Amino acid sequence: MNDSDLFFQRLDQLLTRIGDMLPIRPQHADPATHMALRWRKHGDTGFLQAIGHPHTITLDELLNIEEQKLALDRNTLQFVSGFPANNVLLTGARGTGKSSLIKALLNRYADRGLRMIEVDKLGLTDLPDIVEFVGQRPERFILYCDDLSFEADEPGYKALKVALDGSIFTASDNVLIYATSNRRHLIPEFMHENLATRHEDGEIHPGEATEEKISLSERFGLWLSFYPFDQEQYLEIVQHWLSQQGISRLSGPARQEALRWALARGSRNGRVARQFARDWVGQQKLVRTEPARSGKE
Repeated sequence: MNDSDLFFQRLDQLLTRIGDMLPIRPQHADPATHMALRWRKHGDTGFLQAIGHPHTITLDELLNIEEQKLALDRNTLQFVSGFPANNVLLTGARGTGKSSLIKALLNRYADRGLRMIEVDKLGLTDLPDIVEFVGQRPERFILYCDDLSFEADEPGYKALKVALDGSIFTASDNVLIYATSNRRHLIPEFMHENLATRHEDGEIHPGEATEEKISLSERFGLWLSFYPFDQEQYLEIVQHWLSQQGISRLSGPARQEALRWALARGSRNGRVARQFARDWVGQQKLVRTEPARSGKE
């Protein structure tokens, strides 16, 4: 073996060792076999990670948001049918079913090719890469952005504006964006910005700062608003979740405890109702089993 061959042999061994030391780049999960995925960052690149245990909630389990269910169901059915549909912004009171509604529609239409990719705020700058990867696939993709809230100068804020409308880049026909937020316009609104509002001939003209903040939310074609539940609506949801655990009737003690539970948390919503039901059912089962355990001890 001459010097040249020896040099290249050692170089090949060195490159192999360096390759073994480098982190393995994760592979994209296959949307054909996974209905729920998450966009994850790996260094400067991203990849689709399968969600092993997607939420199994159904539309029937979501109470007192019938108008919102009908509107989002119709929009999603148009989408999976290959017809025009809108990006959607769901805003309003916390715990009223915004995120659960989106997940329920995934469960309803997964067998018709609907897939969901969860994208957090930091991942929004990768929206062009995500769309490029899934754009030629046969499935229909909802990019799900939960609990969005921005400052106006954040990169994700500008990336989302561009993805919705305003760039030569545009989402393909098999991609929609569904976002939830407790804020109607996704970013903080301050009192001093209202001082720039002008009144001319009976018309209101918002200031430039307000216009900028409205410009993101108005790029969603469909807005759905969610409102706090009253006491009876809250108790109806409590009863539903208790029945899921085998308790068919909302007893007097359970009703009083459910109201105390909501009062302690300062909110009557679906999330609080479900949390109470789990606590109440767990307590009842523990009371029945604890004497048996004590006898064994």
